[in-house]
Amino acid sequence: MPAIRVQVEDFDLGAEVNALRAGNAKIGGIAAFVGLVRDINDGVGVSTLTLEHYPAMTQKALVEIVDQACARWDVIDATVIHRVGKLLPTDQIVLAIVASGHRGDAFQACEFIMDFLKTQAPFWKKESTRAGERWVEARPGDDVASSRWQAKKN
Repeated sequence: MPAIRVQVEDFDLGAEVNALRAGNAKIGGIAAFVGLVRDINDGVGVSTLTLEHYPAMTQKALVEIVDQACARWDVIDATVIHRVGKLLPTDQIVLAIVASGHRGDAFQACEFIMDFLKTQAPFWKKESTRAGERWVEARPGDDVASSRWQAKKN
């Protein structure tokens, strides 16, 4: 049963991987991705990143994304953690872990989850810079990354 959490608190990658794989001898591979706050975006220094969301909408979107990945690949289990609130450069923002019988399924499902988190999950990001605060716009490359999965079927 995938674990999906939206939280203010930081997460521990090692502890989350250990919890996911604990005692499951069917798991042959685990792929993980950790997203971090950068100190620069579009050439401008960033001092903080604040993530906002609408809890019911966000949870539903994350569940749908993980369910799609599980339907497309041989996923044994998955964990997705997305942080909200005020974050500093080098802070962890997001964690996606996928466990599977084989590495290929784990890698592809993890990448799929991250591509769709960027385009389908309702998070709003606001950066604080020397010039003031600004909302982070979606990047065209994020839509390109998620659109490639439309034609691909496992």
